[in-house]
Amino acid sequence: MIKVYERLSHCHEPITDSITLDQETRKKARIKSTTDKGADIGIFVERGHPLLVGEILKSECGQFVEVKGQAEPVSTASATDWLSFSKVCYHLGNRHTSMQIGELWLRFKPDHVLEELAENYGLTVDKTPAIFEPESGAYGSKSSKNKQSHSHSSNHEHSHDHSH
Repeated sequence: MIKVYERLSHCHEPITDSITLDQETRKKARIKSTTDKGADIGIFVERGHPLLVGEILKSECGQFVEVKGQAEPVSTASATDWLSFSKVCYHLGNRHTSMQIGELWLRFKPDHVLEELAENYGLTVDKTPAIFEPESGAYGSKSSKNKQSHSHSSNHEHSHDHSH
């Protein structure tokens, strides 16, 4: 089994494999799964810091595994104007709904009440499965592509900020 304790935001080494995970699985700190090439993998990372799509995992044996997002059931609501879009974001945020926000579109887990709310403000709702990468929240830290963080199996964790 490939064992992973280290996370990298980028890597200059060849990527050995990938793992495709849905949003709920990416939130877990302990994951037992299979890579896209069929290898058994155990991922052991810091709690409270979901794996990010595009992040690179480094195994104990020096393999580099890219995290990929799996398309899953979601509702994507699209607006034609910023005022309607902003109002829907406000109301969904008030409900503490996990959302992925793009330019004049937002994505959330399927919920007929939330879909109706968006439609009442003139947004169009599409239920095509897609990769779901919700915002981490105002008080969470969103990993940036300029950050390199590591988690280790020992009783310590640390991160390094680098300017590139």
